[in-house]
Amino acid sequence: MANFVTFGEALLRLSPPNHQRLARPAGHYKLGPAGAELNVACALANWNNDVRYVTALPVTNPLADMLLSEMQSYGIDTKHVMRREGRVGLVFVETGAGQRPSRVHYDRSYSSISLAPSSEYDWDEIFAAATHLHISGITPALSKNAADATIEAAKHAKQMGLHVSCDINFRSKLWQWDTERSGRDLAKKIMGEILPELNLLIANETDLTDVLGLHAETAEGEIDIEAFACLARRAADTFPNLSHVAITLRESLSATHNRWGAILLERPDDQLYIAPENEGVYAPYNIDMIVDRVGAGDAFAAGLLHALGSDQYRTPSKALDFAVAASCLAHSIPGDINHSNLSEIGELTEGNHTGRVVR
Repeated sequence: MANFVTFGEALLRLSPPNHQRLARPAGHYKLGPAGAELNVACALANWNNDVRYVTALPVTNPLADMLLSEMQSYGIDTKHVMRREGRVGLVFVETGAGQRPSRVHYDRSYSSISLAPSSEYDWDEIFAAATHLHISGITPALSKNAADATIEAAKHAKQMGLHVSCDINFRSKLWQWDTERSGRDLAKKIMGEILPELNLLIANETDLTDVLGLHAETAEGEIDIEAFACLARRAADTFPNLSHVAITLRESLSATHNRWGAILLERPDDQLYIAPENEGVYAPYNIDMIVDRVGAGDAFAAGLLHALGSDQYRTPSKALDFAVAASCLAHSIPGDINHSNLSEIGELTEGNHTGRVVR
C-alpha cells in the first residue's frame, strides 16, 4: 500500500438542514469538517491507508482543536499539523434541490494556512517514508504564501521520488490575491508551475478550459467520449511528465439529478479507460436523488489514488471503476467526507445498483 501525504486547508463546513437557505432568519447549521485535501485524506484513511495530513491551524482555538480531533478519529497522522497565528476558515454550503442549484460561500481570509510561508514546513521530514503527495488547486488560490507552499511541496516531493497528484479544482471565487491579474490568469500562472511536477492530473472539463485553455469539441452539457479523450491527450501533450490524466464527467439534469462517470488516460501507452461502461460503451451512473454532491470530486480522487496504489485493483480499468463507484456513493452521504466502505463500493462496481435494504 502507498503511504500518502495530503497538504491543504482544513475548514469547518456549516450547512442549513433540509435544503434550507443560508439567509433564512433564525436558522441553524450543521457543523462538520471540510477541505478538498482533508476529504481525500479521510477517505483514504477509512480504506486502511497510511495517511499524513499537513496543514496550519490557529493556536488555542477550540474550533481548531475540534478539527484536529476529527482528523485523528480517522487514524490520520497529524504530527505535521502546524499551530500558528490566524483563524479557522469556514465554508457555508446551501444544498440545492430541483432547479435551484447548490451555493457555496467562503469565509477563509486570514486563515492560518494562508498566512504561513513555505519555510515553516519541514518538507524533508514531512515526506519521510511517504510514497505519494496529493494536492489541489484550491489551496494555492488562497494567498501567495499558500501558493508558494503548494509549489514547494510539489517540487520537493518530486525531487524525493514521490508520486505527485493534483486535482485542479478551479474556484473562481478564491483566486483573488493578486489584484494585477484576473482569477483565471492567476490560476494559469500558479498551476503552470505545479503541473510540470505531477504524475497524475485530475480535472473536469471546466477546470481544463479555465486553467489550461483546453476545450472539448462538444456542445455544452454533451458527453462525447472521443472528444474528452482528445482533451485528455492534449493535456498530456502539454505536460509530458504526466503518466495519467483523469477527467470526471458530470451531466447536471438538476441539482438533485446527475449522471456521473469518468475517463482515465494512461500514458505512454495511450490507453483510455471509461467508467462505468457496458460492453465497452459509456453507461454513466444515473444519480436521481442526490443528498449532497459537495465533496464528490474529492471522493473520486481518493478512490483513484487508493485503487491505483493497491494490489487488489491490478488494472487501471478496475481502479477507475472503483473511483467512480466511490464518488457515486458519496452523493448519497451528507457532508464533505465519503464514508462509503470498501465492500459497498465493491458491490456497486459489480452491478448492485438497486439500493435495496441489506438485512
